Amino acid sequence: MSELIARVREAMTSVLDPEIRRPITELDMVRDVEASEGPDGAAVTVTIALTTSGCPLRETITRDVTNAANAVEGVARTEVSMTVMTDEERTALRTKLRGGMAEPVIPFSQPDNLTKVYAVASGKGGVGKSTVTANLAAAMAADGLKVGVVDADVYGFSLPRMLGVELPPTKVDDMILPPVAGDVKVISIGMFTEPGRAVVWRGPMLHRALQQFLADVFWGDLDVLLLDLPPGTGDIAISVAQLLPNAELLVVTTPQLAAAEVAERAGAMAQATQQKVAGVIENMSWLVQQDGSRLELFGSGGGQRVADQLTATLGSDVPLLGQVPIEVELREGGDSGSPLVTSTDHSEAADVLREVAHTLGTRQRGLAGRKLSISPVG
Repeated sequence: MSELIARVREAMTSVLDPEIRRPITELDMVRDVEASEGPDGAAVTVTIALTTSGCPLRETITRDVTNAANAVEGVARTEVSMTVMTDEERTALRTKLRGGMAEPVIPFSQPDNLTKVYAVASGKGGVGKSTVTANLAAAMAADGLKVGVVDADVYGFSLPRMLGVELPPTKVDDMILPPVAGDVKVISIGMFTEPGRAVVWRGPMLHRALQQFLADVFWGDLDVLLLDLPPGTGDIAISVAQLLPNAELLVVTTPQLAAAEVAERAGAMAQATQQKVAGVIENMSWLVQQDGSRLELFGSGGGQRVADQLTATLGSDVPLLGQVPIEVELREGGDSGSPLVTSTDHSEAADVLREVAHTLGTRQRGLAGRKLSISPVG
């Protein structure tokens, strides 16, 4: 039986914690494995220590552990027993997840962190910034990247719905495990407020909330972090510049001149905060008619105007990354929690957003923070 138990334990290395996305063996969640001989094979009992008694994904863990154990030759049936980690075990887990550091830090601000951080900004509301953020995140995840999203629009949060988040975050003492939807990790103030309740906060509380989203949430090893900012150049935008100095801005506008002029001011804030602007995305560019012609409901040229103006103001190239046409399905995908980029292959808007996501996800990072394979001589 000892050999069988060893093979079952080995099989547990293939089971990932659905929130942390690391093997349950690596997280020390496999408390015990027992086996007894039966008439048709071994009966196995696997004891799993959950991070919290109210773990919302215990059924998923039970299913995955059962399937992995039953796949081991000689196992006839598997029973999964659940228990809860002790305070000491949770402390050890938090320290392990934080890379040996007991206290929370913002990983994305560390010199050796290679996560690409994009803050999606706009000058005014109603330009589709959250829709763009949700679809970029989903498209990047579909490309195989590890993606996280911070819904930093504290007053107008909407990303949990747009990305189809169904479960609340899990707390491990002072650490928060973000829910995962479509392989995208998401955190939002909407996950901590009662439905219909307004968030009435001023600057210091907004700053602290963003700081907690970045430091107290376990993000793991992300390739890309997207932040959906509130419109304008207020407290949150300033806090992002302070907490994430390496974050690059993505400016979203519509073709309308009034929207473009305001978007220019949002992008120009990068000059004061010494941030880069990765590019401009023009949303609601046109509506395709039945005869194939384009109806430019909000005018034309706004996105290119913003890109050109920011290029001149900042002294560095700010490209127009894409023009996203108006499509009913794009709005429907946001309402249903099924981003258009992953739900259809026949959409011009989805094609543009996928192309922008691929461009941003594959951009080469600068040398800042990278360790070079050189050493001084002499």
